[in-house]
Amino acid sequence: MIKELDSVVLKHDIGKYGLKKGDIGAVVHCYADGNAFEVEFLTAEGRTLAVLTLTLDDIRLMGSKEILHVREIIQQSA
Repeated sequence: MIKELDSVVLKHDIGKYGLKKGDIGAVVHCYADGNAFEVEFLTAEGRTLAVLTLTLDDIRLMGSKEILHVREIIQQSA
């Protein structure tokens, strides 16, 4: 069960925000139905890239045996 402040992993790319499958976000709000979540994605310096409403089709909990990875963010032009 996903709850507020959990680290979650993106299941697919969201090109509009430069997010890639495997990027890690923090749950900042859980909706009452338990099927939708506000997730914040940050740079290493703490700059917010996006706060998105996502569902269980979009995210999963981060596993205890997974390792973090660093990549440069490349945002799509509007």
